[in-house]
Amino acid sequence: MSAMTLTQKLRRTAEHVRERVPLQPQIAIILGSGLSPVADALAQDGELAYADLPHFPVTGVAGHRGRLLLGSMAGTPVAVFEGRVHSYEGRAMEEVAYSTYLAKQLGARTLIVTNAAGSINAAFAAGDIMLIRDHINLLGTNPLVGALDDDLGGRFVAMRNAYDAGLRDLARRVARQNGFTVKEGVYAATSGPMYETDAEIRMLAILGADVVGMSTVPEVIAARRCAMRVLGISVIANQTTASGASDEVALTHAEVLRVVTSSADRVKRLILGVSGSIAA
Repeated sequence: MSAMTLTQKLRRTAEHVRERVPLQPQIAIILGSGLSPVADALAQDGELAYADLPHFPVTGVAGHRGRLLLGSMAGTPVAVFEGRVHSYEGRAMEEVAYSTYLAKQLGARTLIVTNAAGSINAAFAAGDIMLIRDHINLLGTNPLVGALDDDLGGRFVAMRNAYDAGLRDLARRVARQNGFTVKEGVYAATSGPMYETDAEIRMLAILGADVVGMSTVPEVIAARRCAMRVLGISVIANQTTASGASDEVALTHAEVLRVVTSSADRVKRLILGVSGSIAA
């Protein structure tokens, strides 16, 4: 018997989800490290562990709970992916992008993707929230490499303006209404899981990156392949400038989680406001 295609796997996963929680989300939200408290804003209809979903990749990284939550935010039906898998876990790009493809299969037309990131821009401080304007893919691969199912979209995907300008405008308005400001900049994705050397930070600054992280870009490429609108949100976990100066002598994942979790309430209010205003 031939192996299942990605589309066949996705249909099976989606059927499993619909049988248990018959809700069609308009928006999908992927929560990065330390941002599980954002899910508190969800009026839940149901939750499913990743481990219980057929074909769904299970994360093993601290700070990623590994649950799919379905319900509503500000009256808008949403699917919340509480955690993600990363390429540094040895996962194929098909698995890294699986949540995005599943969101589309369930009916979502907008993706809100979040992450923890290290700042390269000296104007950004730990705890700041940055809207992603653009990205630089330094992962060495992407979800469009290899065999593709035409049902999910084409191979040659335009990535200019991948991060929706209208959604960024909306997010800035929501932030102002909630009494805080947001930054805006370019996210560079590297494979990790080690943190960057001083030389690598200087290189990233020369390339035009404002922050650096280990995720997000594969999910966004998959979303654009599926013609989904994208809003990207980074929480600055540490401030490291191109000069090599840092506010952390020895950065650890535990410290990243602490800083990002302390900013989760603002991210929650931001996403709640955006979700209530999006015409998906």
